[in-house]
Amino acid sequence: MTALASVLGPLLMGTVFGFLLQRGKVTSCNVIENQFRLRDFTVLKVMGTAIVVGGVGVLLLVDTGNTKYYVKDANMLAVALGAALFGIGMVVYGYCPGTALGAIASGSVHAAVGALGMIAGAILYALSFDWLKAHILNVWALGKLRLPDLTGVPDAVWFAALAILAGAFFLWVESTEAKQRR
Repeated sequence: MTALASVLGPLLMGTVFGFLLQRGKVTSCNVIENQFRLRDFTVLKVMGTAIVVGGVGVLLLVDTGNTKYYVKDANMLAVALGAALFGIGMVVYGYCPGTALGAIASGSVHAAVGALGMIAGAILYALSFDWLKAHILNVWALGKLRLPDLTGVPDAVWFAALAILAGAFFLWVESTEAKQRR
């Protein structure tokens, strides 16, 4: 890969991703806040679709030998604490990191101010990493573990189940939202 392609490829993908976030209306803090209020499921539908499509894409890349899985340690306490902090941050800020960048690109000043908070949080995390590694990452650490390895159920079955459940959930959300509009 040339140096130019290694810069332009990610730049193009990021631009397309931001455009799709904007078109999906998830760069609005009201949409994200209403997701947490269980009033608007746009975020869940957009991100659920991205997860399923991305997961199937990764599965195809692995199955065709074009990449392999790089499994990180399953440090469950760290994941639970990180998820809680991420969720609280989304509720307070009104954005996740990706939607925040999309909102900044559309001119949102409060998203830009909040992004400074994300940068500060990343710096604090980096500065405290040694302590976190010694006291948090070792608790409830399961090692390099994946659900297919744990259950013996093949990857394709997990992804098919994920896609079917996501599709069923999306249909339920759409029908519920249609009833509310009537």
